[in-house]
Amino acid sequence: MAFDIEMIEKVYAGMAERVDKARELVGRPLTLSEKILYSHLWEGMPNQAYTRGKDYVDFAPDRVACQDATAQMALLQFMHAGKNKVAVPTTVHCDHLIQAKVGAATDLKVARTQSSEVFDFLSSVSNKYGIGFWKPGSGIIHQIVLENYAFPGGMMIGTDSHTVNAGGLGMLAIGVGGADAVDVMSGMSWELKFPKLIGVKLTGKLNGWTAPKDVILKVADILTVKGGTGAIVEYFGEGAQSMSCTGKGTICNMGAEIGATTSTFGYDDSMRRYLAATGRQDVVDAADKVASYLTADAEVYANPEQYFDQLIEINLSELEPHINGPFTPDRGTPVSKMKEEAEKNGWPLKVEWGLIGSCTNSSYEDMTRAVSIVEQAVEHHITPKAEFGINPGSEQIRFTIERDGIIETFEKLGTKVFTNACGPCIGQWDREGADKEEKNTIVHSFNRNFSKRADGNPNTHAFVTSPEMVAALAISGRLDFNPITDTLLNDNGEEIKLNPPKGIELPTKGFEVDDPGFQAPAADGSSVQVVVSPTSDRLQLLEPFPAWDGKNITGAKLLIKAFGKCTTDHISMAGPWLRYRGHLDNISNNMLIGAVNAFNQETNKVKNELTGAYDAVPAVARAYKAAGVPTIVVGDHNYGEGSSREHAAMEPRHLGVKAVLVKSFARIHETNLKKQGMLALTFANEADYDKVQEDDTINFLDLTDFAPGKPLTLEFVHADGSKDVISANHSYNEGQIEWFKAGSALNLIAAGK
Repeated sequence: MAFDIEMIEKVYAGMAERVDKARELVGRPLTLSEKILYSHLWEGMPNQAYTRGKDYVDFAPDRVACQDATAQMALLQFMHAGKNKVAVPTTVHCDHLIQAKVGAATDLKVARTQSSEVFDFLSSVSNKYGIGFWKPGSGIIHQIVLENYAFPGGMMIGTDSHTVNAGGLGMLAIGVGGADAVDVMSGMSWELKFPKLIGVKLTGKLNGWTAPKDVILKVADILTVKGGTGAIVEYFGEGAQSMSCTGKGTICNMGAEIGATTSTFGYDDSMRRYLAATGRQDVVDAADKVASYLTADAEVYANPEQYFDQLIEINLSELEPHINGPFTPDRGTPVSKMKEEAEKNGWPLKVEWGLIGSCTNSSYEDMTRAVSIVEQAVEHHITPKAEFGINPGSEQIRFTIERDGIIETFEKLGTKVFTNACGPCIGQWDREGADKEEKNTIVHSFNRNFSKRADGNPNTHAFVTSPEMVAALAISGRLDFNPITDTLLNDNGEEIKLNPPKGIELPTKGFEVDDPGFQAPAADGSSVQVVVSPTSDRLQLLEPFPAWDGKNITGAKLLIKAFGKCTTDHISMAGPWLRYRGHLDNISNNMLIGAVNAFNQETNKVKNELTGAYDAVPAVARAYKAAGVPTIVVGDHNYGEGSSREHAAMEPRHLGVKAVLVKSFARIHETNLKKQGMLALTFANEADYDKVQEDDTINFLDLTDFAPGKPLTLEFVHADGSKDVISANHSYNEGQIEWFKAGSALNLIAAGK
């Protein structure tokens, strides 16, 4: 369980030389992000300055972290890589397969029974291949990583888009698909297009009701869900240094919602305090020796406009609490404007549920700030108007807040304490009445609020805000309640005005836990047996995808032309489908069932050209595959935004989709498609999206000449015999084209190439 101080010291030992050489190559001062990137270049990369946003670069991450839903497919792939042990420190965390319903004790027991096969598989695979295993109930992956493994200046990849949470401790922590993780676990390099840099200068200091969450809610409002694509967001300034380490983690965590590659902060005293409080004084001692390399050069922060591709300035002293949503995390509304916005848009004003936790806001400080509001309601006899639930971030957090009386205070207000797991944040919530699909409002401190995400109800209007604001809104029962100006009536009819929240950054008695829930792997796992039943509906051993036949793809049919927002939740839903994350064929029955068909504006209803009938997307895909007819998917902007789940790429691959042609991709999904041997293409002319018709037959005209930087030409033959020839761009380099030719990147690894 313990952090690997030897590995960290090794990283620091080589950092100074690498950064100094990079500074010479670039010929100017370096940002923190550049220092970490250049210090983690893969051995053998050319000794040169890399162009932001253009050059593909190979890196050598220090760690890999996997959550249980994505770890299944990642480890099933790793089993094909022919390795005896992971090449870098790796951990698996069981946090996704636990449904919130009754409360922690009952829900955890149910999950252990229902998903025992999966947990046993993950435990045995981890034991065999030298992977640290965090048992169900131990906590949420990103909180555990922050508490145990993250360190300033490190580079980590994780099979979850919110891996970026570790930026709160000064890492470059990046969400990837499972195939990328398999590369690194196998001892290979990890490839990334050298990111652009967005600087966020924070001045002033948070006060009153404003929290770190409001910083990222404001940034999301400014940049939108795709504004950070291809970029690292680096936060700095006096405002950054005034925040806690876990507050920084919250900001980095939700950087996934703007499409950013990752987000980070420079090493400072808040990180020193947090590392020491979590038993890592050795890391502080090591980091202090290279502290100047763990933040940007002074000239960068003095004149940031010269060193960042984009600069945003936010005065924390003037920042107002925000409530973002519904249905998208980048629609920001200051609390003072919510009444006006809600009435104008017809949002339900009654708040049904308030939910605190998830990997975004489940720290000790988060819980104390929220409970300081709850305490006031208890003291002044205010009965909450909405139901209330919390998910502690880890067993260490849960144990500590129970010891300090915080859970007891929450429970006085009737709060349900759910398991130390993701729960409602990822759709793992058995919410009573959700099946009625009634229009309603919930507020939560999570990171995502896409339609159906929390409870499966498309009419649930979910709003994202800080834990303390969730508490205030849940107690008031009103979306338009502004605790800065408004009062509440208590049970005696008295008007009560809530005082601003007060939080405790770190527990004064220190963190404490009896059993953190960690299983160390066997020193020699060669004799460990990993068993997967051939009749299991939860787990399925993988078969390699077929290699390209070297010919143009012809006679392809349009499977679906997706209209508007199409996230990985639309492509491969979570919720009840999480149970099939280790069984590719079964989970493929959810492929694109949430995507809107541009031709009829309906979901999960597309035309089968073989029969002329309309059917579910997976059923039509299976019909085409059985008939040997290739298919393509067409999509809109930022296709595949959201979770890192590679199932959204593997399912189409499994069901015979050859190419995905869209206006633009989200970064992780584009990479996932490439890794699985698919063609990820973008319209050279976005207006060509409108030329695609429902009955089209598609032919590739020059796939046999597939080469870096050379667009591909596709012929769309319409039902009336007319044709449109469309140019499609791609971002494949030579190595990625080899993935396509081999059928997948994993096929190359297994072949020793």
